[in-house]
Amino acid sequence: MGRAEARRAQQGSARRAKTKQKKSGIRRLFTWKKILGTFLGVCLLGILGFIGLYLYVDIPNDGNKQAQLQSNVYKYADGKILARAGQVNRENVSLDRIPWAVQRTFVAAENKNFYHDSGVDLMGTARGILNTLMGKGKQGGSTITQQYVKNYYLTQEQTVSRKLQEIVISLKVDNKLGKDKILAGYLNTSYYGRGAYGIQAAARAYYGVDVDKLTVSQGAYLAALLQAPNQYDWSLATADGKKRAQERWAYTLNNMVEMHWLSPKQRAKQKFQRPKDPKPLPGVGGQTSYLVAEARRELLAAGVDGKQLDAGGWTITLGIERDKQKALERAVKRKLTGDLNAKARKVDADAQLGATSVDPKTGHIVAMYGGAGYPKHYTNNATRSDYQAASTFKPLILASAMQNSAQTQDSVPITPNTIYDGHNRRPVVGGTIPFAPPNEDERDYGRITVQTATNNSVNAVFAQMGQDVGLENVKKTAVSLGMDGSKMDVKPAMTLGTMGASPLQMAGAYATLDNHGKKVTPTLVTKAVHSVNGVDTEQQLKDPIGPEVLDRRTADTVTSVLTGVVNDGTASEAVKNTAYKAAGKTGTSDDDKSAWFVGYTPKLVTAVGMFGESPNGGAQVTLKGTGGGGRVNGGGYPAKVWADYTESALGGDDGGDFDLETDMGAAIPPTTTPSPTATPSTTPSPTGTPSSTPSGTPSTPSGRPSHTPSGRPSSPTTPSGSASPPDGGVDGGDTSGTTSGADGGTGGDGNGGTKGANSLPGFN
Repeated sequence: MGRAEARRAQQGSARRAKTKQKKSGIRRLFTWKKILGTFLGVCLLGILGFIGLYLYVDIPNDGNKQAQLQSNVYKYADGKILARAGQVNRENVSLDRIPWAVQRTFVAAENKNFYHDSGVDLMGTARGILNTLMGKGKQGGSTITQQYVKNYYLTQEQTVSRKLQEIVISLKVDNKLGKDKILAGYLNTSYYGRGAYGIQAAARAYYGVDVDKLTVSQGAYLAALLQAPNQYDWSLATADGKKRAQERWAYTLNNMVEMHWLSPKQRAKQKFQRPKDPKPLPGVGGQTSYLVAEARRELLAAGVDGKQLDAGGWTITLGIERDKQKALERAVKRKLTGDLNAKARKVDADAQLGATSVDPKTGHIVAMYGGAGYPKHYTNNATRSDYQAASTFKPLILASAMQNSAQTQDSVPITPNTIYDGHNRRPVVGGTIPFAPPNEDERDYGRITVQTATNNSVNAVFAQMGQDVGLENVKKTAVSLGMDGSKMDVKPAMTLGTMGASPLQMAGAYATLDNHGKKVTPTLVTKAVHSVNGVDTEQQLKDPIGPEVLDRRTADTVTSVLTGVVNDGTASEAVKNTAYKAAGKTGTSDDDKSAWFVGYTPKLVTAVGMFGESPNGGAQVTLKGTGGGGRVNGGGYPAKVWADYTESALGGDDGGDFDLETDMGAAIPPTTTPSPTATPSTTPSPTGTPSSTPSGTPSTPSGRPSHTPSGRPSSPTTPSGSASPPDGGVDGGDTSGTTSGADGGTGGDGNGGTKGANSLPGFN
């Protein structure tokens, strides 16, 4: 070996020795004996600490009586107090009043080992403490005993010290009280949503029964609610929330089978029992009951925790203006309820009316009428959406046509001046589903402009227009304006407004038209402040005014057209001779089960809906004969209520003129003078332009359409008092043949009914 190799070998030995020396030092410092000793020492300290905590912390003499609970204050727009509400809704019951199987649903859902544990889930608690230390917020894993201790003795504070207190008190409570008292306390202190604390209040709130009448299925739903009261509340839940609620319900029942508390045969018989709709808060009646309930719904939708809201301490300001609210209530009494006499006419007891009035510039709801109020009528007629919108939907078809630059079957752009065939029961051309709807009262119109068709609410024209625009496009436009797409069956009959809608939704859609196409989402709550220990926190709310959903020319043109309905159409009798400029649309559904007028001035939009509802069970019934008259339509009671209210609400202000950027529609003066003659010719002019101007009456005395061999009407017409339509106007296609509506057409019962179109009395 040379000198170089020897030197390298010597250096390597030195390094190995040095490394060995370091390792030996680490091993001496961290021997297994020291590690084990340290671990045991920590455990001993932990045990001693817990023993000290156990001896130090005792069960409080008095439970948490929720002394911090306050009322919520609801204010008008001017700051005056509307109502105080939000008191705790609780009635404690003994365990023997709660059916045995219902008791077990809660154990199966929350803590299957409840009857065998010591009151604490150590693994779940350790996980909860770790997550709290890591800042992950509220965590599960608590036993029923722990939840009872937290609800009754402690607070909802998420801290390690509170969690350690919970553990100690839970161990002592389990040893002292026993399982039955703990379960009773848990069921009576838990929060179930809808302001209900305790199982008795929950049974009343969700199923309208006392706790001793609850079924196993109902108990399983209430048990499921405890995981997420607001998300699983059927009246508030999204589609996903309802799915999760039913999954939790099924999970609970399956656990009962596993625990031998329910046989497989009994489990198979269980059906999910849908909860009842919520009722207004006790102690708040009249219109206030509806306003408080709607404000609560809005705040929950805005992200406010239901338990926090019901605990009180909120000051909630509404957009309701006292003078307008009183004016609306007076208008309903003067123009409707004052005419009704349920003792003399049974049908008068079926009449319900709802209305929503909105400021189109702010989106705030300034007045709302929901019905007779709690306790006479729980359903808010202003927000209910189970009755058909009828012909108030037609302006949205025209809006969709213009927004999408739609054309007729003959490739002519659809505008207020476009000519359509208005013959009664005229078959729609171009669709895959046969549809030939009747006009109101089987009236027969010839070739008329879209303006005249709107004034007279001609079904034949809008049925064809919907096909020309495309039903999916019509639905898309309607949804963008605030209507509920889930209630729209995309079939030809939707052009007659067969979908369910509420006065609230329709007010929003028409307010968007009034606001020149910028989306308006009517909003009741304008400000909400929560006060805790003198510290105020304001809830963030969405702006009711959204982005542009219709271009201004489209929105303004539709408004211009709708002034014709007021001045020379179905609403003219009730609204025409007013001191203010107005636009609007009437609507009457199948068998007169609903009647509407949605109208607006430049400063105020109000939707009035009248609904036939049987007092016995709430079934939809006809309004015919209400008030001692015959048919009830939108130009009657709804339009009269609207006109009376609007005049008072404007307070002598004429509202100014509509600021319209359009050169079409009834609000725009005609550029030509119509022909003075009204005698129809026997054949249409070769260019497709009518040779005469009709008076607006049916073209044939018999009420049946008359056709030329080509299928076009023999007596073309244009609206009286308007310009003759331009050349190139079309009627939407060939009209030969008579085809009934195969898609059912109207859904007159508001729940997807399918009467054949040819049996309809007609919408207006």
